Amino acid sequence: MNDKVHIVCPNCDSINRVPNSRLGEGPRCGKCESPLFTAHPVELGDHNFQKHIGKNDIPVLVDFWAPWCGPCRMMAPAMEQAASMLEPRVRVAKLNTEEARQTAAMFGIQSIPTVIIFRQGQEVARQSGAMDAGSLVAWAKSYTG
Repeated sequence: MNDKVHIVCPNCDSINRVPNSRLGEGPRCGKCESPLFTAHPVELGDHNFQKHIGKNDIPVLVDFWAPWCGPCRMMAPAMEQAASMLEPRVRVAKLNTEEARQTAAMFGIQSIPTVIIFRQGQEVARQSGAMDAGSLVAWAKSYTG
């Protein structure tokens, strides 16, 4: 990676340049002062999805889910744990397929939960079905290093 990496703020969607060596030091957004990493999945929607997957220089792991889906609700704590274990080297995010139908359709989401890893805006891996935190983190690390 370069000396500086682009990180999209989970609060205001601004793009920040952060020294790669300082990612683990609690960087804050230059615009809104919010932490760039919160150890929680970032909520994405149709309005900010492309920016987060395309402008983050770190890989982005996205959970495509819906509130009515039992396995999705069961996997929510695993996503929380994964965020705390994978940040700051991987951004963990969630996309509610009921609210962001356009994005879900764009990626052909037919089964939920589905998790997809993006790097530089490109899909690099996809897995459908609920996973526990350990399996999720191991799967993510196998594609993100």
